[in-house]
Amino acid sequence: MENDLKKIAPRAVADRELGMVIAIADIQATPERIYKALITDEVETWWGAPGVYTIRDWKADLQIGGKWSLSVVQPNGMALPAGGEFLVLDEPNKIVITRRYDFDYPILGRRVTQVTYLLDAIEGATRLIVRHEGFGECTQAAYDHADGWERYLGWLDDYLSAG
Repeated sequence: MENDLKKIAPRAVADRELGMVIAIADIQATPERIYKALITDEVETWWGAPGVYTIRDWKADLQIGGKWSLSVVQPNGMALPAGGEFLVLDEPNKIVITRRYDFDYPILGRRVTQVTYLLDAIEGATRLIVRHEGFGECTQAAYDHADGWERYLGWLDDYLSAG
């Protein structure tokens, strides 16, 4: 029996008991390429879509304890700020950040959560696993973010596959 790897399309699930989201995708790019796309102003190129939201004003102090920030621009033009801090920068294998909306996000508010990106080289691609923790009792926010992580990984995959 051959051991053929099948590409995992972007998918995410919320675990209400653990208050977290796990998302996964196999992306046709190297871990180094994906790492760069996740932490530089390149995010403004691929993160989002007209009619959903876009990203602008990316700023990042790429060191442990360094801050990052961006604006989530809604289709009506309203810019909503978000940001956090870099906790782990292990190029090209792992990124850990805190994340907080600097506005009253429905259900979640300004709660600080933590996002871990794990990048594993696999045959012909990189398996990217995202763990977004800290939702606590905000179950609906975790479900909403699961949908968002699937879109996010899809946008990243589309962008890197095209380029």
